[in-house]
Amino acid sequence: MKLLRTGKVKEVYEVDESSLEFVFTDQISVFDKIIPSEIPYKGETLCRSAAFWFQVLRKAGIRTHFKELVPPNRMRVHKVDVISDYSKLNCSRANYLIPLEFISRHYVAGSLFDRIKAKEVSPEELGFPRHHSVKYGEKLPKTFHEVTTKLEEVDRPLSVEEAIRISGMTMEEHARAVDLIEKIDGLIAKEVEERMLIHVDGKKEMAFDDKRRLMVIDTFGTADEDRWWDEDEYAKGNCLELSKEVVRQYYRGIGYHEQLYDARKAGRPEPPIPALPEEKVEEVSDLYIEMFERITGESFR
Repeated sequence: MKLLRTGKVKEVYEVDESSLEFVFTDQISVFDKIIPSEIPYKGETLCRSAAFWFQVLRKAGIRTHFKELVPPNRMRVHKVDVISDYSKLNCSRANYLIPLEFISRHYVAGSLFDRIKAKEVSPEELGFPRHHSVKYGEKLPKTFHEVTTKLEEVDRPLSVEEAIRISGMTMEEHARAVDLIEKIDGLIAKEVEERMLIHVDGKKEMAFDDKRRLMVIDTFGTADEDRWWDEDEYAKGNCLELSKEVVRQYYRGIGYHEQLYDARKAGRPEPPIPALPEEKVEEVSDLYIEMFERITGESFR
């Protein structure tokens, strides 16, 4: 097989003219930086979690690029064109990756809370009354949908108008994508509630197939792409993080996040991200295994 791309956590190989194979590595990244530490079993847990959700979508009649799982950490998918030149994308083209990440949020958490405190997002935008004091962990009155770039070096937020312009989508196709995400998140919430998980937020990626129909691609519903909380702890008032967020919080805690974003804002060289301590690597590996089992209801071994 021919190696086509090496991403932050996946390698992409060409199997034939219509198929790709994803290899899920044990690498881990945060803030668009690859951490110089590997997390044992991370690749396998993500691959198997993603395959689980693609099977759920298949049963629900939702189109995806998934073909088959190649245990333990490989997946074969339909091949679509990846085009980084936005000028080549238009509403008459088919079979290409839509260069957007669709983010759906159901609770106040993470960077959304930071933006609320900075008054970059208002209570009204989230569906709250104008003078509502938004609290961390609060359930949103309605899903808050956002979109960012996918193929640029650092993801940046987009307005709906810009997202449509750079992706070659129509307004109607964008609306259909949002409706599809609502349906998928409903399936996720129903599936995990019996295992006492709360689906807080997550991202989806999509493509047009050869008939320009939307299909879900890449991965979703894992401990990497999505945020999860423990339902019992949430009932006690605790937002117990059960995702890659624990790694982000570690780097916030040691001050790296602030250093990185200060450098980005000032246009200075970005500081290298330090490795995780051995005990943190073990803790995160255990978390990924636990979350595979809680998300899917399957035993890891």
